[in-house]
Amino acid sequence: MKKVLVLGGTGFVGRHVCEKLQRRGWHITVPTRQPAKATAVLPLPRVTVVEADVHDTRQLLRLMEGQHAVVNLVAILHGDEAAFERVHVELPLAIAEACLADAACRLVHLSALGASLDGPSMYQRSKARGEEVLRASGLALTLLRPSVIFGRGDRFLNLFARLQRFSPLLPLAGADTRLQPVWVEDVAEAVAACLDDDERGRASIGRTIECAGPEVLELRELVRLAGRLGSTPRPVVPLPLAVGRWQAALLELLPGEPLMSRDNVASLSVPNVASGALPGLDSLGIAPASVHAIAPTYLGERNPRSQLLHLRQQARR
Repeated sequence: MKKVLVLGGTGFVGRHVCEKLQRRGWHITVPTRQPAKATAVLPLPRVTVVEADVHDTRQLLRLMEGQHAVVNLVAILHGDEAAFERVHVELPLAIAEACLADAACRLVHLSALGASLDGPSMYQRSKARGEEVLRASGLALTLLRPSVIFGRGDRFLNLFARLQRFSPLLPLAGADTRLQPVWVEDVAEAVAACLDDDERGRASIGRTIECAGPEVLELRELVRLAGRLGSTPRPVVPLPLAVGRWQAALLELLPGEPLMSRDNVASLSVPNVASGALPGLDSLGIAPASVHAIAPTYLGERNPRSQLLHLRQQARR
């Protein structure tokens, strides 16, 4: 029986990863500190949700017992230096040590396309340090570096579509930043392919794979796409990054998770596109889907015309 521990399995990417793996016959353990957030994976066959804190070394060691593989999807987008260090560096190190203690595990780790020790943001630098500690561990390791991830339920295109419903215009820092958005289903398929017990899966061990879509688009183009599909396109007003940092500083003062942080703005100061120097999704036999092909399937649901069509179809039944 193939057993895999999926850390971050209740999140946006994790739900899709669990679905792919259970279809391949894996028995999946998903730890979470808040079981109420696991409703998306609970109905899946061969998925067991357990209440646990993966930042607790003893609990992590217990979770690792008997597992054949581990997938680490845990990440944060907002926080201070200490928070990024804890999640993106200290947790991967603890995972590596727990894997080595079990001796049978291999690890697929989701990093980020912009990971760099010299990156402009804490997020990018901490992701790179996390990669470093994993490479130094000697584990059977595959690193996946996705660009910005889109799909049904994302906090990217959905956010921009929602903002345009309430604002007459959209001030946008990093409007000309080039991105290579990748579909969440393609990222999940990449994780599953790396764990496949075939030539493709075994060949992924020891490699860093860039997960990027087929199109390079400026952020403003993606924002306009989100507005158009949501039937509320608004004018995009580009902001200099310095002004964007002030805007983000104000948003950080609001309660809850900020819509944009200063660290997010820093990340937008450099392109987020595949280097071409590393293998891509095609090395796993995956032809990535276009954002123009996928986004209408879920953002279009907010379009009044789409809703009217749905009502007409219901009336005909």
